[in-house]
Amino acid sequence: MNKPIQYLLFFMATLLMTGCGVKHTGVADGYTPLFNGKNLDGWVEHGTEKWYVENGELICESGPDAEYGYLSTAKNYDDFELSLEFKQEANGNSGVFFRSTFEGTKVSGWQAEVAPPGHDTGGIYESYGRGWLIKPDPEKDKALKMGEWNTMKVRAEGPVVTTWLNGVEMVRIEDQKIGEGKGAIALQIHDGGGIRVRWRNIMVKPLG
Repeated sequence: MNKPIQYLLFFMATLLMTGCGVKHTGVADGYTPLFNGKNLDGWVEHGTEKWYVENGELICESGPDAEYGYLSTAKNYDDFELSLEFKQEANGNSGVFFRSTFEGTKVSGWQAEVAPPGHDTGGIYESYGRGWLIKPDPEKDKALKMGEWNTMKVRAEGPVVTTWLNGVEMVRIEDQKIGEGKGAIALQIHDGGGIRVRWRNIMVKPLG
């Protein structure tokens, strides 16, 4: 076999073994980014709290009113799988809302809790409704890394919602009212002031 053909075959074999040189990301797995790392395009602010971009990360921070604040997607998502990373600074009380609608800062929908240690991160809370629907086993709170980057995943398909934190399944619930819900995905700033949370790699994969 002459050398040019030998080199070509070697090159082709290398591409096959490395996945044709393409880095496998969430986008390649059917996810699309909700946050572009540059600005808040595609998002809607609710309230007077602070939302801004810094070094490719989305920052939420309590403002002078120290009230509830939300940043919701302009588009609605019903059945989906959401993956994101968050880092809590200061208090860190926040949340990831889904199938939610807004009137000012009054939100109707459901929240996957993001909170300091011991406060049920990964549990599901219904705002302006039934309150807590399910909390994770307290032992699972060890999955939370306060002050470090955490990966949360939320899967909502019909009436079934499952949450994971750093690869640990936190809760799974089947609820007819959730199944009937429609609306946006949103991030929250809790009221009370002193809250700062960083977000990145916010990606969604529609289901069905």
